[in-house]
Amino acid sequence: MPVEEGLQKARDFGLDLVEVSPNTRPPVCRILDYGKFKYEIAKKDKIARKKQHNVQMKEMRFRPKIDEHDFNFKTKHVREFLEVGSKVKVFVMFRGREMAYQEFGRKVLDRVKDDLEDIANVEVAPKMEGRHMNMMLTPNAEVLKKLKERSREKKQVDPDQEKVVETETENQEN
Repeated sequence: MPVEEGLQKARDFGLDLVEVSPNTRPPVCRILDYGKFKYEIAKKDKIARKKQHNVQMKEMRFRPKIDEHDFNFKTKHVREFLEVGSKVKVFVMFRGREMAYQEFGRKVLDRVKDDLEDIANVEVAPKMEGRHMNMMLTPNAEVLKKLKERSREKKQVDPDQEKVVETETENQEN
């Protein structure tokens, strides 16, 4: 159909002639309300962004001469980060003469790896970068599966609970 004829039909309906896919031959156009079309595209984009999961990067710093309690405390926090689906960069910071004893830092990272092997995978093995020995941990498949199940459970709302919330808010307004 010629462009002029399409424009005339669009004017007759009180709508717009919108080029939907300009790269095809011949270009595809539709007669529709352009404002509504833009709104629906924005709505789809918003839903797509909402469904997208951004992985957070957390860091935990250790020292080569760390005490037992401090090690357990920090390892517990790393475990919590992994359980919520975050990646964790674990590093040992060396100062002064500690650089001569890098094996102590390696032992600390190996100990972290051993303590968290039930929920974590080592993405990047321990390696030296300047005065830091880094290791990257990611949650394993089982943890990610549990996370997905929890998020599905949150999305499924019980209608009875929803009514209770509504009545409570109505009582507060009165």
